[in-house]
Amino acid sequence: MPHPLIPLIKNKSMFISLAEKFDTPLYFYDENQFIKNITTINNALSKNFQKFHICYTIKANSNPSIIKRMKSVIPNLGADCSSPGDLYAAQLGGISTTECIFTGNYESEDDLKTALNSGAHINLDDITSFHRLKKIGIPKEISFRLNPGFGKGAFKQIITGGKNSKFGIPKDFIIDAYRLAKNNGIKKFGIQCMTGSGILDIKYFTLLIQEILKTVDLITKKLKIEFNHISIGGGYGIPYRSNEETINFDKMFKNISRVFYSYFKQQHKPELWIEPGRSIIGNAGILISKVTGIKKSYKNFIGLDAGMETLIRPALYNSYHEIYKIGDPDAIPIQTIDFTGRICENTDRLAIDRPFPKIDEGELIAIMDTGAYGFSMSNQFCNRPRAAEVLFNGRRSSLIRSRETVENIFYKCIDKN
Repeated sequence: MPHPLIPLIKNKSMFISLAEKFDTPLYFYDENQFIKNITTINNALSKNFQKFHICYTIKANSNPSIIKRMKSVIPNLGADCSSPGDLYAAQLGGISTTECIFTGNYESEDDLKTALNSGAHINLDDITSFHRLKKIGIPKEISFRLNPGFGKGAFKQIITGGKNSKFGIPKDFIIDAYRLAKNNGIKKFGIQCMTGSGILDIKYFTLLIQEILKTVDLITKKLKIEFNHISIGGGYGIPYRSNEETINFDKMFKNISRVFYSYFKQQHKPELWIEPGRSIIGNAGILISKVTGIKKSYKNFIGLDAGMETLIRPALYNSYHEIYKIGDPDAIPIQTIDFTGRICENTDRLAIDRPFPKIDEGELIAIMDTGAYGFSMSNQFCNRPRAAEVLFNGRRSSLIRSRETVENIFYKCIDKN
């Protein structure tokens, strides 16, 4: 299916103007698109669930300006946080920490102290986490992260459930965790299960909720506790390739709700929580980069001012991102090339053996679907400063993060001589 931001890519003059004003590489976000995405998810939940709570995954994109725009559309928006920095970003974006879920893993005592003091809903990754938390204080509510023994993801590196995963409590030990919490005076409970990311198969989430509810049933019968919320986490994918389909959220949540309410018929009905990130902001982001060099070697290369330090996903996961020539996204490919950056690593490839039209040095290209885990995973390798970010509201673009400088990189260095 055609990408929703293709019409924007055709506006060559706008992107040339942005490049001249803010330089490149440049992260560009379309506000209308991520507002459309989060509204679609919220509407689908409203149709199918009596009580629900959306916790936006901060690590996908933590820019406070973006979070504020989401919050303006979904006033009761919460946040999925996995670090003290995520909690801070949520607050900057106008989200109360009491509306956040904090899910760490192998948490330090400082992490747990910050989470407890923030008033966030604490979701623990292991029984040992509760022992560390107990030294600091006992919250009124707790949830544990279930590892059901299986997982799914777009790449093996982002599968977060199963026997090879570092996350969650195996289902054979989960009752012990809740028993420990109950015996220590916890009165309110939730449960969370996040088994992978980038999933487009909506049937998988029906199977997942079935597995979660089996565990809920077991815990309820053994320990006589009720759950205030059940979170199926995130993991909702987006179509990175043109032949992939967008998730039908209405159909997906309808299927989940049938299973959910067939279990909670007469008894107390908990809230359904979800933790979407990529499905909200992923396709709203474009990485704008300038061609810095064209090289004919044993292969053909197009060099860019954006590399694996700007967008690490292709090098890290071998992920795929569509790349277009700005101003002419429908141009016919005439060559097969590798897109590479300026980093001193041979893995510095944003695309390999990609058909592409003629392009010259100095022209601009658009790397699509970089709104999630683009800037947030960028780094300063080879002492390359991180890119600027701009937000487009359909009429004008505004700078929401200034470009780093080399001086910024070394700002905290201390010379004691």
